[in-house]
Amino acid sequence: MSEPEVTPARLREIGLFGALSDEVIAHLAVALKPHKVPPGETIFREGDPAREMYVVLDGEIEVLKRSRRGRDLRVAILGPNDTFGEMSLIDVQARSATVRAVAHTRLLRMSSEDLDWLYRHDLKSYAIITLNIARDLSRRLRVADGILADFAASVLDEYVIGDRK
Repeated sequence: MSEPEVTPARLREIGLFGALSDEVIAHLAVALKPHKVPPGETIFREGDPAREMYVVLDGEIEVLKRSRRGRDLRVAILGPNDTFGEMSLIDVQARSATVRAVAHTRLLRMSSEDLDWLYRHDLKSYAIITLNIARDLSRRLRVADGILADFAASVLDEYVIGDRK
């Protein structure tokens, strides 16, 4: 049984595709094919080569980061309309984390070739998607900065200030 097609209306719900023209959305709805990932399946591993990003259509995935001691720690849970893997399209480096399906999940894959097509056929749409990726990365960095500041303050309170009492 084949996967249900992704409609332009469904793509409009996803921030990555915000502000794109109807023509480009229609093209992407045909070009980007959904695929299923069962619970527990690894989508990619930290250190893997990469040239694509993903959009969660349905389901849930977890992002795992390996610690210096070799433990995989969950750093995020992502669900419908969230994107992941976009760093590889921006900095052209290996995967920075492992991503695994937590539930039955349906994903859209957007490759560097798909972005190259946009660049060659509609520079404005290419710029919009790149800006949307940058906005999402900026939002995630702000969240990570807040978590890091809270953690540093907690460590400071526990080990430095606590020793003075």
